[in-house]
Amino acid sequence: MSTPLPILQPTRIFTGKDYRDVLRHELDGGKIPISLGKGCPVQCEFCYETDHSYRETLEPPKTTQEDWAFILEYINQKPTDPEQFWCLGGNEYMEWTDLFLHPKAMEWVEDFLKYTDKNLTFFTVGFVHVPKIHQLAAQYPGRINFELSVITLGSYRQRLMPHAPAVKHVMKVLDGPAVSSANFYCFDSQTMSKDAVAIAAVNRTCVLWMGCLTPVRGIKKESADLMLGGRRYLPEEARRIYDAGLPNMTTIHTEAYITAFMNRRKIVSQFDALELGKKDTVVTARSVHKILTLYRKGRAKFLHVPNATLGGDSDCTVLLTFDDIARRLTDEKVVHIPKCVMQSGRGAYRDIAGVSLEEFMRKTKVKVKVLHKLDTGFANRQLYRNGFLKNYVEDYLRHPLTQAYEALPVPA
Repeated sequence: MSTPLPILQPTRIFTGKDYRDVLRHELDGGKIPISLGKGCPVQCEFCYETDHSYRETLEPPKTTQEDWAFILEYINQKPTDPEQFWCLGGNEYMEWTDLFLHPKAMEWVEDFLKYTDKNLTFFTVGFVHVPKIHQLAAQYPGRINFELSVITLGSYRQRLMPHAPAVKHVMKVLDGPAVSSANFYCFDSQTMSKDAVAIAAVNRTCVLWMGCLTPVRGIKKESADLMLGGRRYLPEEARRIYDAGLPNMTTIHTEAYITAFMNRRKIVSQFDALELGKKDTVVTARSVHKILTLYRKGRAKFLHVPNATLGGDSDCTVLLTFDDIARRLTDEKVVHIPKCVMQSGRGAYRDIAGVSLEEFMRKTKVKVKVLHKLDTGFANRQLYRNGFLKNYVEDYLRHPLTQAYEALPVPA
C-alpha cells in the first residue's frame, strides 16, 4: 500500500508579529504596502484573489498618514535602480486590492513621485482622479507605468465587475498620457476586437494587452465557463485586430500553451543543453510537457504536474508549488525541477506558497537537482519575446502543426 503523500505547509512567519513586519516584507520585495484594511470592495468575478488560502497573509489595518511616513522613509533608504518600478500595493503577504479606493491614494502617489527619485507601477480598474492622473504623468514623464484593467467595455462588464467604474469614466482615464497599457479580454465574437478599436481611437500609444482570462480555484462556475468560452473566439478576434492595423502595440500573453508553442525552439534547445539522460525525471507543467513530448519524446521522463494549488485551468511552470509536485510523486528518488518554481517573492528557493526546497526534500525524501538555467529570467524572456498579437496570428494560427499540437493528450 502506498504511503499518503505529504501536505506541505510553509512555516508561518507572522504569528505574534506586528503588522509593520508585513510592511517590511513587502517593501523589501519592491512593493508599496498601502492597505484598505479590508477585502477589496470591487469584487470582480475573475479576480485571482478570490482564494489566496495557499499562502500566509496578514492584512494590515487601513493605512494611516503615520504608516505612509514610515513607508516613504523606508523606500528612501533603498538604493535607486533606474530599471526598477516600485509596485503600489503589497500582494505577497497581503491580499491584492484596488488601492485607488483608499481616500489618500492619489495624494500618496504624488508624494512618492515628489519625494523619491524612484519609478512607480500600479494596477487599477480605473479608480483614479481625472485629470490629476494625467497631470502627474505629464509632470513626471517615464516614471509611471499605469496598467489599466479595462477587462471589457461590452455587455459582460456589469456581470464580471458590477462595482467597477463606468465605461464613460474609463474612457476619460484612457484619453490622456497616463495609461501605459490597457488589458482586456475575449469572451465571444466582437468583444476583444471591439474594445481594441474603441481604446485605440482615444489612445494611440498605450499597449493593448489582450487574450483570455484563465479561471483558477474559487472562481464561480458560470464565470469560469465564460472565461473558457472566450478561447473559441480568440482566433477570429485576433485576426480582426490584426487586419485593423491599429497604431498601438498589440500583445497577447495569457495562454501558456500558446506561449510554449511559439517558444518551442528555445524550449527544446534549452532542454538539449541540460544534457539529461533517458532515466532522468523532469518536472513540467502541461504546456511544456506537450512541447517536450512532441519534439523530445523518450529523451527523459517528463513528470507532468498540474497547478493543483491554484486549481482551475492554470498551466504555468512558474506557479507550480512543491505540494503540487509532491502529489505527483510515485517511486522517484531524484527529480529535476526548474529554478523558476522556487523563485517566488517568499524568498530564495521557496515556492509561491512559501514552502522551501529543503522542506520539500526533507518531507518527501526525494533528492532535487535544480535546473538553474530555467529561472524566472528565462521564463519571462520567452513570455515577452513572442508575446505580440502579430506573432500569434502569423506564427501560431497559420502554423500547420497548431491543430495537431492542441490535440495532443496530456497524462491525467
